[in-house]
Amino acid sequence: MQTARINQLLTEPACAHNHHHGDKKNRSCSQQAKPGTAQGGCAFDGASITLVPITDAAHLVHGPIACAGNSWGGRGSLSSGSLLFKTGFTTDLSEQDIIMGGEKRLYRSIAEIAQNYSPAAIFVYCTCVPALTGDDIETVCKTARDKLQLPVIPVQAPGFVGSKNLGNRLAGEALLDYVIGTGEPPPLGKYVINLIGEYNIAGEMWNVLPLFAKLGIQVLSKITGDACYREITYAHHAHLNLVICAKALLNVARKMEERYGIPYLECSFYGISDLNQCLRQVARHFGDPELIHQVEVLIAAETEVLEVALAPYRAKLQGKRVVLYTGGVKSWSVISAAQDLGIKVVATSTKKSTAEDKARIKELLGKDGTTIEGGGAQELLDIIKRTKADMLIAGGRNQYTALKAGIPFLDINQERHKGYAGYKGILTLAQELTHALYSPIWAQIRQPAPWEVCHE
Repeated sequence: MQTARINQLLTEPACAHNHHHGDKKNRSCSQQAKPGTAQGGCAFDGASITLVPITDAAHLVHGPIACAGNSWGGRGSLSSGSLLFKTGFTTDLSEQDIIMGGEKRLYRSIAEIAQNYSPAAIFVYCTCVPALTGDDIETVCKTARDKLQLPVIPVQAPGFVGSKNLGNRLAGEALLDYVIGTGEPPPLGKYVINLIGEYNIAGEMWNVLPLFAKLGIQVLSKITGDACYREITYAHHAHLNLVICAKALLNVARKMEERYGIPYLECSFYGISDLNQCLRQVARHFGDPELIHQVEVLIAAETEVLEVALAPYRAKLQGKRVVLYTGGVKSWSVISAAQDLGIKVVATSTKKSTAEDKARIKELLGKDGTTIEGGGAQELLDIIKRTKADMLIAGGRNQYTALKAGIPFLDINQERHKGYAGYKGILTLAQELTHALYSPIWAQIRQPAPWEVCHE
């Protein structure tokens, strides 16, 4: 691994963690995973999360089979085209490969994938074992690239180098080094943007793309939700980058600005007010009065329809209290979406949030809101009891905590099957929240068990 690159990514200059701190060390970014504790994934996990949504590429995990098996299919990114990304490939290193070296096995695997699947590209992920034994992944990939006349991209993100977020950024570096800038685009429109850090979880990006199409804004490249390999090669021709999850791929946006002069904006597609603000930001950036007018017309039309559809759900959700336990951009953007529905978020997690995220959280929650710095089932249960929450919105692994507390649960993380972005997503979120809150099962769960009832 290139130590200098790791250090650079841990002290990303565009990251809000590094704003207003002078020369102080950024503990949050450089914190290493501790054995035996849950850190929300390793660097390899973060890299695969970022790149696997490239639909027509093959994704080859160089390491023991468990690295591929434990991470395969864990993220709900959807495709409108190729489904090759759904196929899991691994070199399945054995003890003999570890002793003798796995480079020949890696080359044979690359050649076999190229012959049998004809992928647009092959991403090769270096995991902990070959990184420790010294397999020269980059040389093998270069040799395969030259012989097979196929893009073969090394992704140097073994799990032990750091957190999932660092893996996201290492994947972004692989795109910058080997992919972005290597292709030529189709004819470009007047306004051309890229979406960075949007992974099309549960197809929610498809709720947003039609909005840009109505405004005459061309989405050139999606990095990486529902993306084909070729579209990322010419991402450097866009006029503007929209960074959807800043903590994950901010390094890509910053370096594209440095190399290609493409400015970037940070946006959220969750909630009516944040989505409207995003569309207005884009229009103001291009500075075209006609586009600014079109955005206002679109917002008015979409909002009018949405308000009618949301009315019956708002009546049932008004005043309900929820605890939000997630990370990154969702830690504040979902607060905005919930407040648009009349829901009061009484507590939210800040564990994976940037300094800017935390500032937004405090502003949205107000003085009475609770921030969750640590986490864990017992702390969540205590907060649910103290805040008298009606519901827990969190990742799938926390559903049993909600069940223990006797309150409904909604999955908000990458394993979910419903998309909550865009105007359609807001309506879907309102429907899911209402169905969960008013399910008759909760009245039954809260009743004492028959053996707990005292009979006189």
